[in-house]
Amino acid sequence: MSLAITYSRALAGLHAELVTVEVHLANGLPAFNLVGLADTEVRESRDRVRAAIQTAGFEFPVRKLTVNLAPAEFPKESGRFDLPIAIGILVASGQLPATRLKGLEFAGELGLNGDLRPVRGALAMALAAARTGNTLVLPEASAQEASRAKSATVLAAKTLLEVAAYMTGRHELPTPVIDNETEVMIYPDLLDVKGQSQAKRALEIAAAGKHSLLMMGPPGTGKSMLAQRLPGILPPMSEDEATESAAVLSLVGKFKAESFGQRQVRSPHHTASAVALVGGGSDPRPGEISLAHHGVLFLDELPEFDRRVLEVLREPMESRVIHISRATRQVTYPSNFMLVAAMNPCPDGYFGSNIAARPCRCTPDQIARYRSKISGPLLDRIDLQITVPTVATESLRAAADGDSSATVRVRVIAAGERQQLRQKKANADLSSTELDIHCALDEPGSALLQQAATRLGLSARAQHRILRVARTISDLAGAERIALAHVAEAVGYRRMDT
Repeated sequence: MSLAITYSRALAGLHAELVTVEVHLANGLPAFNLVGLADTEVRESRDRVRAAIQTAGFEFPVRKLTVNLAPAEFPKESGRFDLPIAIGILVASGQLPATRLKGLEFAGELGLNGDLRPVRGALAMALAAARTGNTLVLPEASAQEASRAKSATVLAAKTLLEVAAYMTGRHELPTPVIDNETEVMIYPDLLDVKGQSQAKRALEIAAAGKHSLLMMGPPGTGKSMLAQRLPGILPPMSEDEATESAAVLSLVGKFKAESFGQRQVRSPHHTASAVALVGGGSDPRPGEISLAHHGVLFLDELPEFDRRVLEVLREPMESRVIHISRATRQVTYPSNFMLVAAMNPCPDGYFGSNIAARPCRCTPDQIARYRSKISGPLLDRIDLQITVPTVATESLRAAADGDSSATVRVRVIAAGERQQLRQKKANADLSSTELDIHCALDEPGSALLQQAATRLGLSARAQHRILRVARTISDLAGAERIALAHVAEAVGYRRMDT
């Protein structure tokens, strides 16, 4: 047989497009031509495949060899096509039968000795293969990752020889066994934070409804401590959420089996670029907001970020996805993250502080310029905005106060269950239409919201966010309807005291 066809996958964001690998042998001068918009990594597979085939004891055909990766207009990258190309060559040259190719997809990078090396995006490929009913053959390390897609059929191989033996029926490839043991994360406890009852309450509300949170206060008041304790009170991830999060991490090779089901907490430095934050590049990769999918994105020293970098957060905070367009590629990554940010009230940090020994020396103009780095439209999208004041010395020496993270987490989980039962989503994700259904106010609550909107100059978006927060507060209280007290508390989180 001079023509063989195998199948593989190419990554397009979180989706894995089917790629047909056509291998043709013809008479003529020996040559190895690779076509189909292949990247440099793919073109280099010619040397890896030749060496791996010969090292495995097979004969590399001394003929005119053409490999086409279809569809031709879709870019192909990475060494994942080594294995399907090698199998196609062996089938086309008659060294392996074609009878077992049906329903199989291959992906894996070949070493010169014929060993299979892991590839990026194994979980995304497995999810795509499962939708077509195909079986995916992967390197052993990648197969363990891909097995998290429970609907997929995945086979693991260590070498090209093992795959060849499977093709001839002399050896069966194993299906990876999912290791359900995950690393137990020990998060800092909320009891470690002395005082700051309002901040801890805001943290609980943010966790219960997946709301964004901005904390402003002088240095050393506990803003970073509070943010570090947020993961410890978040509800557990659902199976679908855990799989989606793992699939995104798999795209950049950061998936770890032992951390499956744990919410990601990403804390980029304030020198991060827009591409690092939202993703991109000539070969688009997910950024921090996508790596924090179903997790937390913590931005410390928020005004120190470049304003243009912060502005790119506005769209994904609303749509929960990020669209990246390049000349040759357009990809979409999920970005359903919780934004938690911290900032000082002024450049030197002590504006509004009650520390007599550290008075603020910033001028009103300096303070205005500092805060203007965070635009109004971005602030408008942040649900909870609180001031974290300086804690008195006697409070620091007092015993721990408030509830532990374990106690708060119980309330957060209960509130989340109410939301799922009522609307199948978190309150922060409610659309405008759903707000009319699930966040209807009585007459006193509506009058209070109207009064707050007039006095504070709240936009329609800000009023909707108050409604979402009020709905979460009522869920934490176990109330069926939003009461006046819930609206009043939600309004209080829309303006930071300065």
